[in-house]
Amino acid sequence: MASFDINIAMMNLAIRPYLPDDLDAIKRLTVEAFGGVTLEQNLESTLGLLRGHDWRWRKTRHLDDDVAAHPSGLFVADSQGRVVGYISTRVDREAGKGRIPNLAVAPEFRGQGLGRRLIEHALDYFRREGLEYAMIETMAENEVGQHLYPACGFVEVARQVHFARRL
Repeated sequence: MASFDINIAMMNLAIRPYLPDDLDAIKRLTVEAFGGVTLEQNLESTLGLLRGHDWRWRKTRHLDDDVAAHPSGLFVADSQGRVVGYISTRVDREAGKGRIPNLAVAPEFRGQGLGRRLIEHALDYFRREGLEYAMIETMAENEVGQHLYPACGFVEVARQVHFARRL
C-alpha cells in the first residue's frame, strides 16, 4: 500500500466500540504487534512451551480477559470495515484509575498516528468515567511503547523485573 493510500485510509478511519465479531481480528493484530515485546514470548524463550501452548496462545487469552472484564472499554479502529487497531481499558472507579492493558495497530497503519489516536480515545473515555489518572506499561524491548507513551504525556514511575521457573 502506498503512503498516499495509507493517508486516505487514515481519513476513512473510525474508532468505535468493540463488537463480539471483532475478537478474531484483534487477536490476529495482537500476535502481529507483540512479537518480540511480550512477557509471554520471554517466558517461552526461557522455559519453552508451557502446557503445550506457545506465547501467541497465552497472549491472545489476554484479550479474552479484557473482553470478559470490561467489554465497554474496548475500542476498535475500523478502516472501511476492517479492524486495523484496538485498545483495551480497565476502570477502577474506587481508586480513580484507568489502565490500558493492550494496544495494537496493523503493520501498514503504524507510524501514522493511529496508536496515539487510540490512546487519546481511551484517555477521553477515562475522563468521562471521572477517573483521575491513567496507567500503561510496556516491556523494555518495546521501542515503540518506550517512545509513544511519553509522547502521549505518560511518565515512567517504576520498573519491574519478572522471574519465572518451571515447577
